[in-house]
Amino acid sequence: MGIIEDIKLQYKLGGVAFRIIYWNIGCFLLSLVFFYQYSGGVFTFPTWIALSTDPTNFAVKPWTFLTYAFFHDGPWHLLFNMMVLNFSSRLFLTYFTQKQLLGSYILGAIFAGAVFVLSYYFLGINTVIVGASAAIMTILVAVTTYQPLMNVRLLLIGNVKLWHITAVLLVLDLMQFRLDNMGGHISHLAGALFGFIYIKLLENGTDLSTAVTKVIDLFVNLFKKSPSTPFKKVHKNYSKPAAQRTAKIVTKSKEQQQIDEILDKISQSGYDSLTKEEKDFLFRAGK
Repeated sequence: MGIIEDIKLQYKLGGVAFRIIYWNIGCFLLSLVFFYQYSGGVFTFPTWIALSTDPTNFAVKPWTFLTYAFFHDGPWHLLFNMMVLNFSSRLFLTYFTQKQLLGSYILGAIFAGAVFVLSYYFLGINTVIVGASAAIMTILVAVTTYQPLMNVRLLLIGNVKLWHITAVLLVLDLMQFRLDNMGGHISHLAGALFGFIYIKLLENGTDLSTAVTKVIDLFVNLFKKSPSTPFKKVHKNYSKPAAQRTAKIVTKSKEQQQIDEILDKISQSGYDSLTKEEKDFLFRAGK
């Protein structure tokens, strides 16, 4: 199995967090091709991607309240955000579902973007913003609100409480609030606030992420081709032995059992622990 097939399989089995990371990396590579000014060494994102505080822009381009959360203005910006996203999502998925993770990311980005736009509008400042930091803070604060005393083991430090990590990041945002990138820090704090609100509403029985799931399902069903089912005349075959039908069920059961065993191995030891034969088998089964 080649590298491309290997990546496709990892994308398929990696879950929502893995796919969000892939989307962010893909958007960054596109940025290097289309939006990077190599002469000046800076990114110039168009207003149909970056979120602008100018009402004449975001009013006619409402999708920018989400697209900005998948683009970054540098490799270090991307790397740090993806590391925090990987860390936060692993903890989040300990207690919540994949759909709730995706919903939190999307809603957190939209909420933080709205707070950023309103803040800068009242300040009379016209600027743009990109980056996934606010959406990631939503996920981190959400799981911290739900389980603040969770023990997390950090390299060179040892075990610390989850709320300690989150508190350090929030304090850093507050300390740098008036120094530089004020818009970024506003969106970070807004994303953190939404993560807190999301969990409190969830504990009271209101899951905001279901709205995102319904919208996604609506678009998927809208563009999904309905399978053609032409009329077929049914013929009864009384001479077909029952043993043949039993054999098909047994074969399918063995294949599914092998798939389940491989998926269990991935969840325990990671994708890289699979042998080449197991990877090939999963790739063929996914077709």
